[in-house]
Amino acid sequence: ELIFCKRAQKRSIWAVDHIEGMKLWVNKKRPSYHPEDQEAFYRLLEDLVIQRSRVTGYMLSMVVEYFGRVGLPGHLYNRIHFFLALYITCDMEEDDFTSKRNIFPFLLGKETWKNLYKDFLKLQKAFFQAMGYRAWVTPELCEEIQNQNRHHWVWSRVRQGTP
Repeated sequence: ELIFCKRAQKRSIWAVDHIEGMKLWVNKKRPSYHPEDQEAFYRLLEDLVIQRSRVTGYMLSMVVEYFGRVGLPGHLYNRIHFFLALYITCDMEEDDFTSKRNIFPFLLGKETWKNLYKDFLKLQKAFFQAMGYRAWVTPELCEEIQNQNRHHWVWSRVRQGTP
């Protein structure tokens, strides 16, 4: 059973800065990811199974943000958390059943995935709930995440197929 840590989160995406007459100034909410955890994310990407997943830098930056939204500290990053976040990313970016379904045999094994995928989906629901059901990640936020270490090899990945 996975237990997700909850860091203090603000639910609003925008915060009112000040009001003058009929004008309203708002500031964007800070990202949920924690730059100090990026090294742990890069270490996680050294996992051969994750490397074979062939996802783009944009999708990987969404995974980083999802880890932050769950409140997952870097020392708890692992393969199952990665694929739980990736499943949600596929839902948001591709809405392609085949891409999502291909995660199961890839992660759970070709022989055993049919027995295990329902457990994966239960974990995915718990992960999504821990994120506060907030799956939308702006392109600007993805750029901000990637700009923390723009020259890292992971941000130049080009998707060549589904896992």
